[in-house]
Amino acid sequence: MHSARADRRARGKTVAKIAVTLTKSGIGYAEVQKKTLRSLGLRHLNQQVIHEDNAVIRGMINKVRHLVTVEESK
Repeated sequence: MHSARADRRARGKTVAKIAVTLTKSGIGYAEVQKKTLRSLGLRHLNQQVIHEDNAVIRGMINKVRHLVTVEESK
């Protein structure tokens, strides 16, 4: 849900980006972890996706930190 107030605060600010790479297969891990990988947009080994750096994405990455690598992106 977007509000006009949130839009005013975000105006003119640059959002940090992070690159998330799937480095290990989700096979053999809990279904919840597999779903988290899919939610991050990761389907194939060595696939890399770019996300905004926020608490929601960081929480998902933390759940599957043993399967992914994270680096700063521009």
